[in-house]
Amino acid sequence: MSRPFTGRDALMVIGGGFLLVIGVNVALAVNASRSHPGLVVENSYVASQKFNGWLAQGRAQKAMGWTVKAGADAGALSVSAAGPTGAPLSGLKVVATLEHPLGAERSRDIALSEVAPGRYAAPHGLAAGQWLAEVRLSRGGEHYYLADRLVIPG
Repeated sequence: MSRPFTGRDALMVIGGGFLLVIGVNVALAVNASRSHPGLVVENSYVASQKFNGWLAQGRAQKAMGWTVKAGADAGALSVSAAGPTGAPLSGLKVVATLEHPLGAERSRDIALSEVAPGRYAAPHGLAAGQWLAEVRLSRGGEHYYLADRLVIPG
């Protein structure tokens, strides 16, 4: 014959359930705090107010007809830029901001110099792995923005 289910047994079951939930929440919180924060914008409300402006900038950039490509090897970052006809774009100011996706390395701003018509390069000194690149090109009143993921070989 089994003993009856008592108030003490109910307390143990309910307490054990709460301890299990709390333990799982603590484990998830610790893992979340040690990984990528998932932050895309500092303030989502402010970003929502600027969204239509960003769309207009994107349309204006597309209307320029520029073709911009970024790449990297073990020692240098490179950007190529061509106009709507495919002719190289010279005389641009090119700055790249590189950030490690997991925050393992500090972000860096790198100014690129023109090494050939429409081709810009600079040494980067980055660790091997994936990097998020935000490349900004400008000339006079023209501005171009490129966001790309670069892989630095090891």
